[in-house]
Amino acid sequence: MEELVSIIMPAHNAEAYIAQAIESVLAQTWKCWELIIVDDASSDHSYEIAEAYAQKYTQIRVLKNKENQGTAGTRKKGIRQARGSWIAFLDSDDCWESVKLERQLAAAGRYTADFVFTGSSFMDERGNPLGGQLFVPEQVGYRQLLKQNIISCSSVLIKKKLLIRYPMEEGAFHEDFLLWLRILRGTGIIAVGINEPLLRYRINPSSKSGDKKKSALMTYRVYRVL
Repeated sequence: MEELVSIIMPAHNAEAYIAQAIESVLAQTWKCWELIIVDDASSDHSYEIAEAYAQKYTQIRVLKNKENQGTAGTRKKGIRQARGSWIAFLDSDDCWESVKLERQLAAAGRYTADFVFTGSSFMDERGNPLGGQLFVPEQVGYRQLLKQNIISCSSVLIKKKLLIRYPMEEGAFHEDFLLWLRILRGTGIIAVGINEPLLRYRINPSSKSGDKKKSALMTYRVYRVL
């Protein structure tokens, strides 16, 4: 019996991108999944676009925050609704390659791993490919991750039990980086990396990742609260 993967997609004012993200889930070669889209009080048509997909595909569910809760709070809401033993995160402006989940679950079985991530390619705001690729090692432990966050949130496949034990902390810093560090330190497990660009990461100047100085400050704050 195939394992169910619950995909959590937070969305806030993502009408320009969300359909492309959803389509990349629909294209997955691993078919045993559910997609939980949590609209974080968008003021555009993100919710309507997501709901139209949910009306067409029974594997898609859409939730809506009445007030903006931020990315961490929105992800946690989706996790609470998840039925699968595996959780995958996909931001509404990113996309996956079609074999992403299949390759990750195969790696999880091969290494008996509870935490798997992948490399990334990059695209601009319009979805055009950008040069370069994020290469990742085969394994990452706590001490190695302390040096640099090489785990992109939208690339992660992780056991739900770990996210229940270590809930994502809400705040203005790198909540995902902090979460990975706490999981690796607290459990002693190793995260398995697949060195293939199975995530297409959108470089958006208005997002957190678009401001290098702001990103460095958020990383510093992670070290302060560990």
